[in-house]
Amino acid sequence: MSALRPVNASAPIRVNALRKSFDGRSVLDGITLEVAQGETLSVLGQSGTGKSVLLKLLVGLQHPDSGSIRIHGRDLAGLSRQDLNEVRKRVGFLFQNAALYDSLTVLQNVCFPLERHRGLPRKEIDKLAGSLLAAVGVEEHADKLPGEISGGMQKRVGLARALALQPDILLCDEPTAGLDPITSAEIDALILKLQRERGMTSIVVTHDLPSARTISDRLALMCDGRILIEGTFDELEASHDTFVRRFLSRSD
Repeated sequence: MSALRPVNASAPIRVNALRKSFDGRSVLDGITLEVAQGETLSVLGQSGTGKSVLLKLLVGLQHPDSGSIRIHGRDLAGLSRQDLNEVRKRVGFLFQNAALYDSLTVLQNVCFPLERHRGLPRKEIDKLAGSLLAAVGVEEHADKLPGEISGGMQKRVGLARALALQPDILLCDEPTAGLDPITSAEIDALILKLQRERGMTSIVVTHDLPSARTISDRLALMCDGRILIEGTFDELEASHDTFVRRFLSRSD
């Protein structure tokens, strides 16, 4: 098993000794990790190990029982609601099911955060949203409702919306879940393209091992609420730990 890396004070994302329980059941048990500027970290683990909870804690949607989360050096626990909202604007979040508003068109979904936070003229909002849809390859579906496009297209729209406020951190919860292999590969290619163009720092929670290998600079494998091992895919494959070898040999 490889040793966990020390926390770097300059890392955009820093998590230290994070703990979270629900109804007396420990979900996160002392998570410590960092993600460097421009790095993509994939978080792996069996279902129910707290991967998605970790993402929600990182944007303040849930609160830890103990430990600290620092985004660009700011401890989320010490922030007012207003300051927390300012931090959130720098963090894009792609939900597992895309979480689009069913009653809004594709274009309106991407416009939504711009309308709430930017105070720009209508024409400029529409132009920015249109350029984001073009960047993820769904501009021709701008006037459709989410229910009228495929799951893969919905993920693309969700990604466009996550990028609307030009975040420098991107959090993705199972970006390829429920997609066929071809569509999954397209989403991976899109994430890589956007990473190259924008240089964002990213955490991706996934069960998709081929996807994790493709898009990640580094991976962290969780077990029993802790990070069991972290490193490159090759480093994880070289591990002699029984759980690591079993996990990499098949996805759950």
